[in-house]
Amino acid sequence: MIAERFKVLAEPMRLKILHAVWDDERTVGEIIGAVGGLQANVSKHLGVLQQAGLVARRKDGLRVFYRIADPTVFDLCEVVCESLHDRLSQQIDEIQPRGAARRRA
Repeated sequence: MIAERFKVLAEPMRLKILHAVWDDERTVGEIIGAVGGLQANVSKHLGVLQQAGLVARRKDGLRVFYRIADPTVFDLCEVVCESLHDRLSQQIDEIQPRGAARRRA
């Protein structure tokens, strides 16, 4: 199950879609406008996200709305981003001359 969750999140378009609906539900058209993809592609990724339990779907007449179903996904993203930030900061410190690191601080 853990590997499947990471596999779902490994696709950049799915991360864009999650970001597009993080604060409110959106129609498919609004999501497409936010992520810049083709409808068929975005719909496919929305299906994968829904199947994984990360987004929920609500139909209102002809419109379909998507929202975050599992907000803890953003906790995971935050942990990964913080880890990457720390790693990149360490790499910068390793390649900068010692005097440059002091001036930056």
